[in-house]
Amino acid sequence: MGMRLEAMQAALREQGVDGWLFFDHHRRDGLAYRILGFEPPRTPTRRWYYYVPAQGEPVKLAHRIEAGMLDALPGEKRLYAGWQEQEQRLGGMLAGARRVAMQYSPKCAVPYVAMVDAGTVELVRSLGVEVVSSAALVQQFEALWTPGQYASHKRAQGKVDGIRAAAFRLAEERLARGAPATEFEIKQFILNAFETEGLFTDHGPIVAVNAHASDPHYEPQASGSAEIRRGSLLLIDLWAKLREPGAVYYDITWTAYCGSAPPGRMVDVFEAVAGARDAAVERVKRAAEAGEPLCGWQVDDAARGFLRERGLAEFFIHRTGHSIGEEVHGTGANMDNFETHDERPIVPGLCFSIEPGVYLPEFGIRSEVNVFRSETGAEATGEVQRALLRMDV
Repeated sequence: MGMRLEAMQAALREQGVDGWLFFDHHRRDGLAYRILGFEPPRTPTRRWYYYVPAQGEPVKLAHRIEAGMLDALPGEKRLYAGWQEQEQRLGGMLAGARRVAMQYSPKCAVPYVAMVDAGTVELVRSLGVEVVSSAALVQQFEALWTPGQYASHKRAQGKVDGIRAAAFRLAEERLARGAPATEFEIKQFILNAFETEGLFTDHGPIVAVNAHASDPHYEPQASGSAEIRRGSLLLIDLWAKLREPGAVYYDITWTAYCGSAPPGRMVDVFEAVAGARDAAVERVKRAAEAGEPLCGWQVDDAARGFLRERGLAEFFIHRTGHSIGEEVHGTGANMDNFETHDERPIVPGLCFSIEPGVYLPEFGIRSEVNVFRSETGAEATGEVQRALLRMDV
């Protein structure tokens, strides 16, 4: 861990926490391994604990039949066998601590961090120690991008934006020929392009027509996929990263009208959604440039308030955005005061989506950009859709 240990301990002192207690059994907490920077020699079949105090040397506790499980980590090694000895030695590890952070989230408000089971939290509390959430620490040591990750994001951005444009062109060309494509065909075109361009995604993309676009997680299947016809609203949401270690995702949503003269209602909804998006982006930029503290819930309020003023907030049924990392839904702050009240700060090195949407019974529109918070400001990292696309068919 080296300097990382020093940085962890400095962060603990800054937050007024006595230590960070890591726990795992059967690899249930992938965050622990990534943050601590080690791979276990094999899958742990017994519980282990690793305690990083705000001051002093870390302490590791492993079962006697898996005594070498934490040998890759620095610190004093202690062993246990029976349950009574486990509790006694865990208490000894935490002696003098009043508050420790764990991968725990009150009321599971941040599920990406809620890796420790309730029983283990109860065990630690029974030792007279208060358990607090490690969510802000996880963000600092897991979710912030390195310069290399930012570069991988920008390379993915160029490729994905090109594939997105090509997918809309294909739909337009098929309509012009009188042979409309299905949602599933456009999806397969995108996936094939990802493969050709050296990109990876673990699911998706979303290609949705009319009412299907009002399902934010719709994904077309080979059976039952709708045709993309003249007069349709077409939404494409696609996300991918480079096929290389440590690469991070780029994730966007654009919409188009399959014709040259969209109905006024569609134009009005697009403009409202784009305005909400821009209000949220501007909120981040202003705070970043002024050095003002800003939390995820405040960004959500900016977008949702814009739609509320236009009578559309009831049709915006999800958070404004999510953290982006090696997983498309990362472990940093979400732009959310709807599904949860996310109080994590938006700090330099964090990237997240801003993607308000309005989902009416007949069609849905979402506009998504990625925003990166740097040391001096914030930026949308790719192309931004300014008007509803129109197809010449």
